[in-house]
Amino acid sequence: MWIADGWKDYEVIDCSEGEKLERWGNYLLVRPDPQVIWSTPKKEPGWTKMNGHYHRSAKGGGEWEFFHLPEQWTINYKELTFQLKPFSFKHTGLFPEQAANWDWFGDKIRLAGRAVKVLNLFAYTGGATLAAAKAGAHVTHVDASKGMVGWAKENARSSGLESASIRWIVDDCVKFVEREIRRGNHYDAIIMDPPSYGRGPKGEIWKIEDSIYPFVKLCSQLLSDSPLFFLINSYTTGLAPSVLSYMISTEIVQKFGGSVQSDEVGLPVKSSGLILPCGASGRWSSDVV
Repeated sequence: MWIADGWKDYEVIDCSEGEKLERWGNYLLVRPDPQVIWSTPKKEPGWTKMNGHYHRSAKGGGEWEFFHLPEQWTINYKELTFQLKPFSFKHTGLFPEQAANWDWFGDKIRLAGRAVKVLNLFAYTGGATLAAAKAGAHVTHVDASKGMVGWAKENARSSGLESASIRWIVDDCVKFVEREIRRGNHYDAIIMDPPSYGRGPKGEIWKIEDSIYPFVKLCSQLLSDSPLFFLINSYTTGLAPSVLSYMISTEIVQKFGGSVQSDEVGLPVKSSGLILPCGASGRWSSDVV
């Protein structure tokens, strides 16, 4: 498992009975987590001193209950600063486990010894975009939500990257990739964080089980003659790491060689010393830098 253990401003303190107790900077949040199927004693004092609690509804969705929590605050990861604010469906605007991937591809970009063009698809609030830009890459950030792209720009400003080489695009990711292929544009690396289900700005439907493999095949056409890496993240679906490996091997390794690894990503739990699984990632690396 790839573990995001480099955080100082974030930690999973405890998890039990379908929920996790987290520290985000100076604030404690309790949020549901479908992986937490065990029931252990809630001895950590934070369970009764939380600043926010997301209550899941039996009808789907849910709502926040707040206790002395600001509307927005910041946390840091190494040299990056992120704006946080609880919003719909339990999210805060950041997936901390992805820091394991930020470190991985950041090292690749820094060691490449050449200019690296990165395409970040379903780019959300820009964690991967900022990590790649901080490492020196030229990044194209694509997300269908104008609000998410605006939030990512806020994070760039907070991180001192407002002048970095980042191209911000509000668009359906599939349609954007199709246009880039027609334009003859290419990228040295591609990152994608596809949702399980989503809609584009014009109602385009994305369902990961049906859409992910054709999309990987499409994206392979955008890779340059000397690509550096290819990263796929999978969160709430049942896609096993081996499925990610198979897709990447079929479409990327067949064309460019290199090697692929896939595994779960996770976060350490302070109270138990165990690792909370948070989805899976598939990583392809070139044999030639």
